[in-house]
Amino acid sequence: MTVHRIALLVLAEVMPLDLAIPAQIFSSRPETSYETTVCGLDAKVHTTGGFTVLPQADLERVRAADTVIVPGSEPPCRPPEAVLAALAEAHEQGKRMVSICTGAFALAAAGVLDGVRATTHWQYIDDLERDFPAVSVDRDVLYIDEGNVLTSAGVCCGIDLCLHIVRRDHGAAVANRIARGLVAAPHREGGQAQYVPAPVPAADDASLSDTREWAMRRLGEPITLRELARHAGLSQRTLMRRFTEETGTTPLQWLLNARLGRARELLETTDHPVDRVARECGLGTAANMRLHFRRALDTTPTAYRRTFGSS
Repeated sequence: MTVHRIALLVLAEVMPLDLAIPAQIFSSRPETSYETTVCGLDAKVHTTGGFTVLPQADLERVRAADTVIVPGSEPPCRPPEAVLAALAEAHEQGKRMVSICTGAFALAAAGVLDGVRATTHWQYIDDLERDFPAVSVDRDVLYIDEGNVLTSAGVCCGIDLCLHIVRRDHGAAVANRIARGLVAAPHREGGQAQYVPAPVPAADDASLSDTREWAMRRLGEPITLRELARHAGLSQRTLMRRFTEETGTTPLQWLLNARLGRARELLETTDHPVDRVARECGLGTAANMRLHFRRALDTTPTAYRRTFGSS
């Protein structure tokens, strides 16, 4: 595989988790092509965790990268002009530009987000909208993929975005293996709400994770809302409310996303005919699976297998 060079650009008061997420996910692995370098303007960069980061390279590595990722800083502030110039140059050269959390402010200040949809941590989204009117700010998403410009909401949404990038580059099977290593959800759609204004459940409130795991083991079977509610021991109305609070999406939309994820993995790792894949993942028929692939992925199952299949 051709090496894909990733520059992690650390700015002053970078948040440690925002930096660690892409560093971990894009670390060197046999099944991926990533070569990741931590870059910075200064020899030492202070973090909000009270320790310093020693960048491996300067801004020249940003200009030479294939993908530039800017982790969030707190509070977000305008980076030095040298940093903005490097970001703007990389963007003009067609490099993939990515922000985690409040890293969106650096991309916006460099003009990278002008005219595109973008998001950031919900606590700072008003500031992004006020300070950068040329940016089309979306408040209700985990992450946004605008092709060569991708932004995520707060902190752990960076995991979702980075796994989404791996899925784009190397397919669902590789992304799922990495997610399992992180003990992370393998796939959350970017369009889910990033912040649900509901109270944190009390310690004795049961999670619906067992019900979701039960459904994941039965994706090839018809699963109704009534059956999900029965398994959870809840009324359908309570299930809908609790499910949305926990996942940011409805039970049936979650099921569809899970089935699409399973279909992608089967297309990558088996030579099963498309109609068999459709049956095994619960999408019914090849025609129905093609319809959902077109809507969700803007491709067909056959074209997806051609791109990511192991054979």
